[in-house]
Amino acid sequence: MTENEISRVVVDAAFKLHTELGPGLLESVYEVLLVRELELRGLAVVRQKPVAFEYRGMRFDEGFRADLMINDLVLIELKSVEQLHPVHKKQLKTYLKLTNCRLGLLINFGAVLIKDGIHRVVLGLPEEKPLRLGDFA
Repeated sequence: MTENEISRVVVDAAFKLHTELGPGLLESVYEVLLVRELELRGLAVVRQKPVAFEYRGMRFDEGFRADLMINDLVLIELKSVEQLHPVHKKQLKTYLKLTNCRLGLLINFGAVLIKDGIHRVVLGLPEEKPLRLGDFA
């Protein structure tokens, strides 16, 4: 699966999870449930993946932990807060640089409407060809 195909599955799973449970639970609860939902959909998910990186020739074995890594291609950063701040997207962009991933999703389960809580962060991923009506024939 491509990064974009994976992201569609993740967004659908997050939407269904949020629709059933709503906002207000701890981030860790949404994380566990989203992992299970994604595994049921056939994705390989690593939770709280330690990420090593190098800086000026020094290696750091655990610079941070990625909330979710999907199929070793897509990084997911989860939140359960009333409002996201610009630093959250910046954080995810830095994580993408350090993991060499090209696509990340910032998902805030604390949003009243989950569509307002899902943000796509791209780093070097080519744009997809837009779908046209004739593509479905």
